[in-house]
Amino acid sequence: MKSYLDLLRTSGVGRIIAAQLTARFPSGMLSLAYLLHIEHLFHSYGAAGLVLATTSIGQAVSGPLTSRWMGRWAMRPVLILTTLVCSTTMIVVALLPPGVPLPVYMAVGLLGGLAFPPVQPAVRTIYPKMVTARQLTPLFSLDASAQEIIWVAGPVVTTFIATQISTVLAILIAAGFCLGGGAWFIFSPEVGRVRIPRSKRAFGKVLTRPTVLVVTVVGFVLIGACAAIEASVVASFGEGSVESGAVLAVFALGSLVGGLAFGHAPVGRWSLARRMIVFVVGAVASVIAWEFWSLTAAVLIAGLAVAPALAVMFAAVSSSVKFSDTAEAYGWVGTGQLIGAAAGSAIAGVMIDHFDARGGLAAAAGFAVFALLVPLIFARALPDLRGRDASPIPDTEPVQTLRP
Repeated sequence: MKSYLDLLRTSGVGRIIAAQLTARFPSGMLSLAYLLHIEHLFHSYGAAGLVLATTSIGQAVSGPLTSRWMGRWAMRPVLILTTLVCSTTMIVVALLPPGVPLPVYMAVGLLGGLAFPPVQPAVRTIYPKMVTARQLTPLFSLDASAQEIIWVAGPVVTTFIATQISTVLAILIAAGFCLGGGAWFIFSPEVGRVRIPRSKRAFGKVLTRPTVLVVTVVGFVLIGACAAIEASVVASFGEGSVESGAVLAVFALGSLVGGLAFGHAPVGRWSLARRMIVFVVGAVASVIAWEFWSLTAAVLIAGLAVAPALAVMFAAVSSSVKFSDTAEAYGWVGTGQLIGAAAGSAIAGVMIDHFDARGGLAAAAGFAVFALLVPLIFARALPDLRGRDASPIPDTEPVQTLRP
């Protein structure tokens, strides 16, 4: 824990982590809040799914683009614009009067997804400028671990408010977090101090970097596996059951513990594959689990690898691209994870319908094995950061000199 205490003593680190978690808290609230609200209005989970789908498509499309804009127009203007537009769409969805047709909600959801603030790429671009090279990998691990708060507390808060008070209030509180947390993050001194150079590469060119492509693919299948596990756990015990909530909480707790326990470990070419082995063991064990305690133990094992794997992925991307390309690279990684979550949920849903919850867990195990094979086969594309700086490659350009 000493490395994490040293990090939190570093000027601004604790504040920027807290600010970005607050700004990103709607990520853990919005899907469930929209699901409950639209289902309440239209009495159809299918209608709610369409609104969620358009919102997710918007996020996936805009992630790399808005991240790249931060190098063109600076972080604060892009974050201010996206935060205002995104929070406004949440308020509109919450306050639209009864009788408004479903396509209107879908259009507003799409706009909100397109304007989702690129806080995650921004903060991970800022981190290398705040700490020493030795502290950067533990900081990525601390960040990956801390974000589990979003996925544990967000759904709990949303469910309580939406079911006990009002779905409208649940969405408005998410909008409040977006505005308040966004303002806290945007006006943090570190956001004003860091200037991302304008990238000279074409949009999307950063994906030709083998490390970025490998990490994007691994993120796609890893988060797809996580989404499949979550859907299958709910199917195992029933929606809203205490058992499913407890198992999912242990899954997230395992990730938090794993990130804190292994975040200081040196990152080599095989580090990601080793973490994926642990995840595969947990995912495969979940398929043969027979009751609550065995399934809880299986997802705990799988969870132990999630935050450590994400930390390795963030460090690998950071060290493999120029500073001007880091935000866009993280945007693509985030898009891969969003698409993976949608694909994992969809495939698990089909398997659950045909083979019950065990079929969904088998789909998760399939995703997990794929997530292991990619870093095993393409280990040479991943950097060896043992004893090396994980900071981005500096941007350089020719300098004119006077000839004698």
